[in-house]
Amino acid sequence: MLGFAGCKKSDSVNGLPAINSENNKNVGASANDLLSASRYSSVKIEIQYMPGFQPDASAINNLTAFLNALINKPGGVTVVQTQIPASGKTVLTLNDIATIEKNNRTAYTSGSGLGVYFLFTDGNYSDANVLGIAYRNTSMVLLGKTIHDNSGGIGQTSRIKLESTVLEHEFGHILGLVNIGSPMQTAHLDGAHGNHCNNTNCLMYYASETTDILGILLTGNIPTLDANCKADLTANGGK
Repeated sequence: MLGFAGCKKSDSVNGLPAINSENNKNVGASANDLLSASRYSSVKIEIQYMPGFQPDASAINNLTAFLNALINKPGGVTVVQTQIPASGKTVLTLNDIATIEKNNRTAYTSGSGLGVYFLFTDGNYSDANVLGIAYRNTSMVLLGKTIHDNSGGIGQTSRIKLESTVLEHEFGHILGLVNIGSPMQTAHLDGAHGNHCNNTNCLMYYASETTDILGILLTGNIPTLDANCKADLTANGGK
């Protein structure tokens, strides 16, 4: 199966280590807060990475440009990066990931600023083909080891393109796509693989949690949101 985003989206926070209440909600619950300026005028993205897995600077620039084109934040989007200790595990569960976040995250929603968290791990997910997961309203993880193993080498896709695609796709989920906080203006949900777009050329198209994305990116560009996904975000307070 071909797809444009090797990711997983988890709707539930049940059973995960709790963090502060504003950042301990289901995926999509803060979509309007992220898109509009009604409650929060700025977004601070905290990226924490394990040794050897710092994201590519160009991928972070691409994410920032992606967000600036979509969200209404007069105070801007800022990114801070810090290295954290190695996980000590080759395989990580979602509970492992959420525990690492709880023990290390410092950027939370407060005052007029909304905090968002990305973790780049040194291990694979328990499903070894998964590249990224949005698992709370402001919490996402990229499986750094899986991404590094499958990009940047001879005959492999560009790491910049792969990291950019997964970063933007996961952020698309916490912006409420598809139909998890930003209501659909036109029906475009992939009925077989919910919360993804049915347009195979869209950034939010479903991939079967494999690395099928790699062949597509090898010869193609970073996918973009289609008109239906953009319309959903605009209707929910975005640009």
